[in-house]
Amino acid sequence: MKDPIIKIDNVWKKYDMGKAGPLVVLKSISIDIQRGEFLAITGPSGSGKSTMMNIVGALDKPSWGSVYLDGKNIASMRESSLAFLRGKKVGFIFQQFNLLPTLSALQNVMLPMEVIGVSEKEARKRAEWLLGLLDLGNRLHHKPNELSGGQQQRVAIARALSNDPEVILADEPTGNLDSKTGRFVVDFLGRMHKGGKTVVLITHDTELVKCAQRIIYLKDGMIEKETSRGG
Repeated sequence: MKDPIIKIDNVWKKYDMGKAGPLVVLKSISIDIQRGEFLAITGPSGSGKSTMMNIVGALDKPSWGSVYLDGKNIASMRESSLAFLRGKKVGFIFQQFNLLPTLSALQNVMLPMEVIGVSEKEARKRAEWLLGLLDLGNRLHHKPNELSGGQQQRVAIARALSNDPEVILADEPTGNLDSKTGRFVVDFLGRMHKGGKTVVLITHDTELVKCAQRIIYLKDGMIEKETSRGG
């Protein structure tokens, strides 16, 4: 088996809550995420899913333990180097879309490319292609408040794919969508996986996790169990 694209080794995450004392959100988490797999991480509210998303996506560093993204230990990286690596390797799709309200759809998709040094000409060309692929070719210059929820999520998907990342990390990607648009998002993630992308889905939706090859169940900040498709 090849080296995993993301390796989480005995990770703990603690937050200092001041007078309330420390809050331990993740406890002894170890996961290998293989290149090209479709993994779902699920669990009830308060189980640690949001913190797991931040750890898996290298948005946050562990209090103890190690997190490796494409073989590099994020704990030892400077934030500027980590941001560059994260920008190239991981594309994020969030429940709240997280589009910048003052930018057009085109500019929102171009931004991650410009952050890692892609020229404006090349960034524009790829952004236009991605938005066209998602049937938004006639919405390039619309700002988020001029788009429906489903259109905003498609812009967010295009943005996630802008740097052609190896990993697509989707956090409750259908939570704010109607069922038809939600199905589109799920089908699109499936197509990305079939195309060779690593897909990590963070969700509490028991139906959504059925799309994954492997499911990790969190409870009280720990891995309660793990199942694979058909097992």
